[in-house]
This record gives sequence, C-alpha cells and structure tokens, in this order.
Amino acid sequence: MSMNRFLPCLSTLISATLVLSCTALASPAMADDKAAILLPGSINDQSWNALGYSILVSLKSHGFTTSYTENVADADEAEALRGYATQGVKVIMGHSGRFVSAMEQVAPDFPKTQFIAVSGNEGAPPNVMSVDYNNAQFGCQIGLLAARMSRTHRVAGVYGLEGVPNITAQAGAFRLCAAKAGAKVTIIYVKDMEDAAAAKEAALSLIAQGADVLTGKLNAAISGVVAAAKEKNVYVTGRGFDQTRLAPDNVLTNITEDWPAMFGKTADDVKAGKLFGNFLQYGYDTAPVTGATLLYAEGKPFNPVVPAAVVKELDDMAAQFKAGTLKVDPTREDARGGN
Repeated sequence: MSMNRFLPCLSTLISATLVLSCTALASPAMADDKAAILLPGSINDQSWNALGYSILVSLKSHGFTTSYTENVADADEAEALRGYATQGVKVIMGHSGRFVSAMEQVAPDFPKTQFIAVSGNEGAPPNVMSVDYNNAQFGCQIGLLAARMSRTHRVAGVYGLEGVPNITAQAGAFRLCAAKAGAKVTIIYVKDMEDAAAAKEAALSLIAQGADVLTGKLNAAISGVVAAAKEKNVYVTGRGFDQTRLAPDNVLTNITEDWPAMFGKTADDVKAGKLFGNFLQYGYDTAPVTGATLLYAEGKPFNPVVPAAVVKELDDMAAQFKAGTLKVDPTREDARGGN
C-alpha cells in the first residue's frame, strides 16, 4: 500500500456525529478519476456497510482514486453529496435507496457527475441512477428450489424491511414460484436486518410449523436463519459462502451478489462519457453481468444433495429469464407476511 496517496477529505464536518474517512486506493500511475461512497453506518459492521466499502475498493482496478464517508445521517446526505461533487468526484454512490432524494436535489448543479444509489429502485435523468440485481429472478429460482427440495411441501422465508422494493421483489417472487411448484409458503418479517438472534427465533417458529426449507434476505441476521436450519436439520439458502461453511449439509445454495461487476461496468461507462438517469437492474437478461449467481461453493452452484433434474429445472428457468420468455413481477401482497 506504500504507493497509495490520500485525497483531501471533506473540508467541513457535516455534523458532530458524522465520522469522515477519506482514502485513495488507486496508485499515482493510474487515472485521476475519482469515486466516493456515502455509508449510513460503519465499514467495520461486517455486513451492509462493509459491503458498500468493498464496492468502492473494487473500483481501484478501474482506475479510480476513492473516498468514503461513514455514518451519514439523513439530514446530512445532500451536503455530503455536494461536498464530494465540488471536489470533482466523477462517481458518487450512496449505499441504499434512501440517498435518491438527496441526489435528485444536488445533481442538477453537477451535470457531469454520476450519482448512484446502491440497491435503490429509481433514477432521475440525466445523472441520478440506481443499481441492483434482479431480486425477482433469483427469488423465483430459490422458490422453485425450495419447493422441489421440501418433503413437507411447506417452505418459508425470513426477511427484513417489509415494503422495500427489492425485498418485495425477492420475497414475492419466492412465494409465487414456490407456490406454483406446489409448496405452501409462509413469510415472517423481523425488525432488524442485523439481529441474528431474532432471525433464528423466527426461523425456529417456521420450522415448528412444518417448514423444512428456509430462505431469507437479511444482512448479518441471515446467520441466525442458517443456524436454526442446522440445529433442526432442515434445508436453507443463504447469501454467501460464509453460510455454506456454517452449515455445509443444510445450505442448498446462496444468492451471491456481484456488486463489483455491476459497479465496474457502470463506472467504465461513466469514464467513457456516458451518464445514466435510470434504474439499472442486472439479471440473466443482462449477461454476462448478471448481478448475482447461485453458488454453494466456489465453482459449485448447488449442494450435491440437489438432484440433477432439479438443477436442470433451475437452469431452464435461468435460460427463460435470459430470453425474456419468463418474467416475474411480484406485488406487496405477494410478499406479505404470513401464509
């Protein structure tokens, strides 16, 4: 890291509670294009904000020097965005859809800056965009997988942030596609995406009701769902290889999100002079960058217990999404809590 150099940090402390951290991750030999991210929490949370920091780090290989600001309060978003834009930062990210409103406020004053909401669901021309993977496509695959692997014909999901669009997309698609495959579906919402104990308690209650395949879209709390599955010896799907290591006999696969690929492609386009004002959703129909992948372990999409016939069904579903012959558009009713 000796070749790294530091960018100047924001000149003004935005609030007494705001922690400012600025670092450059590209070497002096690389281009001086700048990227920054605003985070609602700490990069050391080993969860959502750590993921945001990893997205930023991944832009090093695309020729960007980088900066970040932690613990950005809602009231400080616009000022923080404006501070980076004034420094000439070309790509400014906010790590959740909550940043879109502030971006829409600031963006007209900086028409050559690309503002991007991570995991948002809307954009505003010409230079405010959201990027996410297609939660409905992958939620549908997980629903089919769960239904096929269930012996009780009862499957369940544990989610947080009820009503947030990407949660609605994944949970609703899980319900729709599992039900179409013949399973009864129950969904529980927990209050905290990070609370593994609460998620485990919810998962245990679902297992007690007869569910023998579980899923969920949580941050650190997903480990609680996997722990419950391991304890009661039922199947589960996760979000990364950490879950496979926790319960290798129980995890069927993970929706592994590829944020570096999504943001690398977008950053390259911005460097080439393009600006975006839309919601860009990566999925099977945007291959080779699909935004996420079903992976049990490196190079292995599924646990060996998944029959070849089920794997073929899932591959066929992916091919239909890619060809545009299959579309899933879940509603909030589809993603409702309960049965």
